[in-house]
Amino acid sequence: MQVSDFQSSKRTDPRVVRTRQFIQDAFTELLRHKDFHQITISDITSKATINRATFYAHYQDKYELLDALWADGFTSFLLQRIRPDAPLTEETIRQLIHALCDYHQTLNNKCMKNYTSVAPVVEKNIKQQLESFITQLVTHGANGQDPALLKSAATSMSWSIYGVTYQWNLDGRTESPEQLAARILPIMMNGVSALNSNPQPVC
Repeated sequence: MQVSDFQSSKRTDPRVVRTRQFIQDAFTELLRHKDFHQITISDITSKATINRATFYAHYQDKYELLDALWADGFTSFLLQRIRPDAPLTEETIRQLIHALCDYHQTLNNKCMKNYTSVAPVVEKNIKQQLESFITQLVTHGANGQDPALLKSAATSMSWSIYGVTYQWNLDGRTESPEQLAARILPIMMNGVSALNSNPQPVC
């Protein structure tokens, strides 16, 4: 058996899955009442009723655990809402804004008052996945645009969508995701229109 096959079988072993679930459930419960930066491995192992060796057999540290819990499945979260081959249109961007609103609200509800300490930790991972997803979208119907331009557009769009939805949640969600999208879309669509136009020759 190759190493990759062994690792794959280990991840699907019911005992491994069950132990990981115990750890994640314990961690989630701790996040409801304690700041992320104050949570120790001992807190997690005590809550999950496991020893430290068992924890480290599954996760390198609490940061990897947090990523596994909230960041690693983010692309799958998007794919449940948006087709990967969808064109980059106003409706697609609206769906992205709604998806990020759902994500922030879910994270906030799970972590309660701890949201402001958790969200910045997973932010880099989420932005990278969002940028990769949007890069795939902008490539469809790009009309021969410069790849560097498409990359920059995807970066700008992913950071903008993440930022406005993060702030929306931080401000108490005083408007609905629909209202937020209606306010932000006109600004973002100017850039999308430029991408969808015929590329100009470089002199």
